[in-house]
Amino acid sequence: MIQSLLIANRGEIACRVIRTARQMGIRTVAVYSDADADALHVREADEAVHIGPSPARESYLVGEKILAAAKATGAEAIHPGYGFLSENAEFAQAVIDAGLVWVGPNPSSITAMGLKDAAKTLMAAAGVPVTPGYMGENQAPAFLADEAEKIGYPVLIKAVAGGGGKGMRLVEAPEAFVDALASCKREAASSFGNDHVLIEKYIASPRHIEVQVFGDRHGNVVHLFERDCSLQRRHQKVIEEAPAPGMDAATREALCAAAVRAAKAVDYVGAGTIEFIADGSGPLSADRIWFMEMNTRLQVEHPVTEEITGVDLVEWQLLVASGQPLPKAQQDLEIHGWAMEARLYAEDPAKGFLPSIGTLELLEFGEAEGGRIDTGVYEGAEVSPFYDPMIAKVIAWGEDRDEARGALGEMLEDTAVWPVRTNASFLVKALQHPDFAAGKVDTGLIGRDGEALAEAPMPSDEVLEAAANSLVPITSLAGFRLNAASARSAWFSLDGEKVEIALTGEGSDEPDDAVLVTEQGQAWLLSPWRRDGVHGGADASGAILAPMPGKVIAVEVAQGQTVTKGQKLLTLEAMKMEHTLTAPFDGVVAELNATAGAQVQVETLLARIEESA
Repeated sequence: MIQSLLIANRGEIACRVIRTARQMGIRTVAVYSDADADALHVREADEAVHIGPSPARESYLVGEKILAAAKATGAEAIHPGYGFLSENAEFAQAVIDAGLVWVGPNPSSITAMGLKDAAKTLMAAAGVPVTPGYMGENQAPAFLADEAEKIGYPVLIKAVAGGGGKGMRLVEAPEAFVDALASCKREAASSFGNDHVLIEKYIASPRHIEVQVFGDRHGNVVHLFERDCSLQRRHQKVIEEAPAPGMDAATREALCAAAVRAAKAVDYVGAGTIEFIADGSGPLSADRIWFMEMNTRLQVEHPVTEEITGVDLVEWQLLVASGQPLPKAQQDLEIHGWAMEARLYAEDPAKGFLPSIGTLELLEFGEAEGGRIDTGVYEGAEVSPFYDPMIAKVIAWGEDRDEARGALGEMLEDTAVWPVRTNASFLVKALQHPDFAAGKVDTGLIGRDGEALAEAPMPSDEVLEAAANSLVPITSLAGFRLNAASARSAWFSLDGEKVEIALTGEGSDEPDDAVLVTEQGQAWLLSPWRRDGVHGGADASGAILAPMPGKVIAVEVAQGQTVTKGQKLLTLEAMKMEHTLTAPFDGVVAELNATAGAQVQVETLLARIEESA
């Protein structure tokens, strides 16, 4: 059995692996960059090794540094978590060549499933149904455009080395193909070092259903049933659940059997996920479900599978990596109840889901029976601009879907984070959406109704009034009666916005300068309104500021150019995503400070638009 383990990752997945390893009596070693010197995974591990500067390409993505850390600490095995080097076959082989245990599949399996085009060819040969499309070597834009026409719009352009929703574009008409292809290839090259793409038929009302598989070195392969990950925003999973709504026994048997065939086709060892796309325009049926890709690692959403099966998947990974057989046979695995997981991110839905960075001065997670929090941060920790802005995975279990959904909503509503913004309110609204509540979910739901879901929430009058009274001296309410004919009110600043609030209490003998208002998973700062203009409104000057630190990857305009409202000005790459900045109104580019390739800091003036006369 493995006695010491290095986790080649960070954040919540590193903490997750450490938790199980500790329970198994395995010594753990963390690695960390400059930005993560005080991170939770560093604090929780038995030992920690600094591996370089904050950018992942200079630390977490440098295999040589991780191998050196393992050697220096005497670690026997390396667990890659997910992301970073977890699906890098060369790194996996380097770990093995160094005489260490790789807690993951064979490098050959990673290679076989690493490129979407080759994987689909292999799956078709194994009798696994695949979606129609082009998966060849010819990457000429004109040729790919012709193939898209043959397949029929709408089509998906997908990076063959992609994952996590990156390197993927939906194209609904021929005239949009060339720009989408260029953007997709650029993102693919930046994220994966490979700009090759495939073209795939876009399925109407698609549902994303995946099957957890597990293999050992004794020839055993089992499935641990399916998960539904259809609620997505820009191809990124938002809420996942297990089992899948509307899955009947016959369809489940066919789907899971196909997943096991897929795993066996590449001699799979360890935890893996076979992802399928289903036609959600009608009831689930085996003849309307197709293979998409295989993730040769532990998935972000693995907790929902753990909650319905009672299996610790990380424990299974460590047992299998130690050479032991799977703890359970297929007939010993059953579904118990329902589980849902929401990804709580440091981002502001009301501002286009821009990542929110800074110190977590307040961090309180809601609780519910059957609830679980997987996190890699703590109150007082920093949300860094260098990595994925996940704060936590909020997981709930229930006897049935409604119970799990209700528990998850309760946990999110009672979560409070400040001053970093989160998507908690967005998640609560998504859970309450009539279609989601009814189990009628496809990957386009948020795209259709996202504007309403992302709308900035406001605290209730009752909560605001209670908070306002704590900011007002008792003397200012002298003689005020609750049932007076005319109610008293005062002006306050709610996150900089001027609001009038009724004063219905007795006031406070020790008023605060400001108070945090928390409700529905959100937090607001309430303070008395000042006339000095400190609490200003939106800036209408036309200044285009960098919303976060990042790299300018494209400049679409020139100084002096006339632009229209909404016209693309430039593209910023930050937090592993591309962010398009547009003109706020019709006007002229009066100032342009951005150049392609430049690194910029938050609130750097990139351009200024002067309104047309």
